[in-house]
Amino acid sequence: MTTLTERPIPDAMSETQLTVTRRATARDDEILTPEALEFLAMLHERFAEPQAELLAARARRAAAVAGGQDPDFDPVTRPLRDAAWRVAGSAGAPGLEDRRVEITGPTDPKMTINALNSGARVWLADAEDASAPTWENVVGGQLALRDAIRGTLSHTTPEGREYRLRSERLTDLPTIVFRPRGWHLPEAHLRVQHADGTVTAASGSLVDFGLYFFHNAAELIARGRGPYFYLPKLEGYREARLWNRVFEAAQDAIGIPRGTIRATVLIETLPAAFAMEEILFELREHAAGLNAGRWDYLFSIIKNLRTRGSSYVLPDRNQVTMTAPFMRAYTELLVATCHRRGAHAIGGMSAFIPDRRRPEVTSRALDKVAEDKRREAGDGFDGTWVAHPDLIPTALAELDAVLGDRPHQVSRLREDVRVGQAELLDVASAGRAGASVTECGLRSNISVGVRYIASWLRGTGAAAIDNLMEDAATAEISRSQVWQWIASGIRTEHGEVTRERALGVLEEVLAGLDRFEGDRYDDAASVFGEVALGEDFPPFLTTVAYQRYLAG
Repeated sequence: MTTLTERPIPDAMSETQLTVTRRATARDDEILTPEALEFLAMLHERFAEPQAELLAARARRAAAVAGGQDPDFDPVTRPLRDAAWRVAGSAGAPGLEDRRVEITGPTDPKMTINALNSGARVWLADAEDASAPTWENVVGGQLALRDAIRGTLSHTTPEGREYRLRSERLTDLPTIVFRPRGWHLPEAHLRVQHADGTVTAASGSLVDFGLYFFHNAAELIARGRGPYFYLPKLEGYREARLWNRVFEAAQDAIGIPRGTIRATVLIETLPAAFAMEEILFELREHAAGLNAGRWDYLFSIIKNLRTRGSSYVLPDRNQVTMTAPFMRAYTELLVATCHRRGAHAIGGMSAFIPDRRRPEVTSRALDKVAEDKRREAGDGFDGTWVAHPDLIPTALAELDAVLGDRPHQVSRLREDVRVGQAELLDVASAGRAGASVTECGLRSNISVGVRYIASWLRGTGAAAIDNLMEDAATAEISRSQVWQWIASGIRTEHGEVTRERALGVLEEVLAGLDRFEGDRYDDAASVFGEVALGEDFPPFLTTVAYQRYLAG
């Protein structure tokens, strides 16, 4: 009898074969079934090569922008932007009509139950930035989702505390929208043997999407919902086109109508901000909306413009607010684009979180969240994100005040919005109100970066640090700002930010941490040193940390 770790797919649908290289949980066989692996093999045979081509195109585009070529709206697709067309939106997608408050979080059993018991309208079940992609998390998250959709999920902590779903009826719970990993992330624990004999790691995107869809699409439909997805890190309409092809193939393979899937795309990269209409058009049969992924968007701006000199340097992260003109331009263009095309515009995440032991922290967080959500609702957003159940009533009150009994405000057209290339690239506007790079900002970036990476390496991808909810996106801001400040010769009140000085701060931060067994701080400091203080700039810190510490 073969074991899971040596089992290729029997009778595969294609010449492509997948092999699982390591066990994850005692229940692997419920997720990594021969049929599920055959489905993943089909996806990889058809889409692994075009995925690799798109990633190569990303690298070429990034090099051109870093070399001085400004991103802009594509003149070739101008006729599409001028034409009249609309997307599928929420029509025929039960549970997506009203998305006024969405809670985000990873898919481990405890967090799955908490999210589904939270009272939010939607749960973003996150296998991406809020989840560390350990093999145990990848498979365990799929198991938790599978059980939750069937109403059987429960969880007991080592201390004996029990968690259970408040209802077995899926329609009584927040609508699940699953976010797979981005195109750039591999899954090293599934080996793909291609028809030509080459062997590669599997695609994290296709693995996450494929397992969730294969096991749950029909069950979701039967229970009054549907297979809904958030698509992260897209950099243009060709990447959206590839996802659309994946959706068509997946629906055809299990025999459900095309258009059953609904996808909400996160506009969280600078290139995507110039292609919102094209992205919606490519996915129009499956498109539900766009989301303003503010933290990854800031990271993408820094990453793309990092070599352009001091005029493209952002001040301390906590001084860059959503009222900065270039951020206002981005969000207003998103709302206007969505509503013009019949799609939902979903607002972003406020990083402030409450602390039940410290009332003053909670009060400040609630005030900040209320202000943020009031602005979004007033600007026309149809929904917004929170990261903690205690924030739902505050966010809901602000959306209710604008929406009333309406499920959304898609009919509110923002014809007053006039946003072009200059407005989206006006990064210098962030510093016009006296914001600056400070010694405190440098130290905070290094401290947050190290502590977050350590948490990620320990298997936790959403970490409360200094009363803020940090995920991979905010850690990317921290490390990319340090790299850019060094490369641009930026000065704080204590002098120029050099590599040697930042290394000294890193050593001080490491020495001041409270250590414990398995803390992973030394490993985290090593990763941070490479991605923030090295000569080269790795596109994603998570790929570096994954290959070094999680891929084995």
